[in-house]
Amino acid sequence: MSVVDFARFVDELATQSGQAILPFFRASFATEDKAAGTAAFDPVTEADRAGEAVMRQLIKRSFPDHGILGEEFGSEHADAEYVWVLDPIDGTRGFIAGLPIWGTLIGLTRGGVPCYGLMNQPFTGERFFGDGEAAHYQGPHGTRRLRTRRKADLADAILHTTDPRLFGVGTADRRAYERVETATRLARYGADCYAYAMLAAGHIDLVVEAALKPYDIVAMIPVIEGAGGVVTTWEGDSAAKGGRIVAAGDKRLHEAALALLNAD
Repeated sequence: MSVVDFARFVDELATQSGQAILPFFRASFATEDKAAGTAAFDPVTEADRAGEAVMRQLIKRSFPDHGILGEEFGSEHADAEYVWVLDPIDGTRGFIAGLPIWGTLIGLTRGGVPCYGLMNQPFTGERFFGDGEAAHYQGPHGTRRLRTRRKADLADAILHTTDPRLFGVGTADRRAYERVETATRLARYGADCYAYAMLAAGHIDLVVEAALKPYDIVAMIPVIEGAGGVVTTWEGDSAAKGGRIVAAGDKRLHEAALALLNAD
């Protein structure tokens, strides 16, 4: 399959999933809590399921030998050489609140290593995509190369996390995160995958998260790396399996954040 054909196929995944999801945005729809009975609220909607279902159908029809790992419908052929990693709506809390800080994550791994990723925001008409070597933006105002911002000093950095409460109250992870936030110029909350896109675009310098699943991060790894950034676990290992994640636009900033996160 040629590069052009592959890019066209991923664009079709984004287009079809966006068409399935958008009718639910800022409309009345059912919401379930996947974390019912716990303190956390982990919503899933009809839109999540519709978006993933259409992507799975297209992948199975075009690449029957490929595996799929999706947030809503689990894993199929996980031992395949190529595995698609899907999150139809990353940022469901923002989605149900009518905020356009969510996106559809479409990632592809080869031998367990992320090799291509795309984040689609169908409401704003924006796509962020990369292959680890380069990353690009496509939106209402055209297409451009994505490049992270070069910031070496935490004191000058803009930090993002989804919600500090997700680290747990009084935990070592919460204290580690707070050390980093205290050292930065500005912290913002709540953008989920859109924060990684803004990091790749050079508007945010650092993202720190915990308890991520593979489908929360795999698609964004080739985008961030293709834009010149770094993304690993807090231990400095591959982020492909999720967990505690730190992404930075500058290698020096990444090293400084790791030092604070592991200061205990």
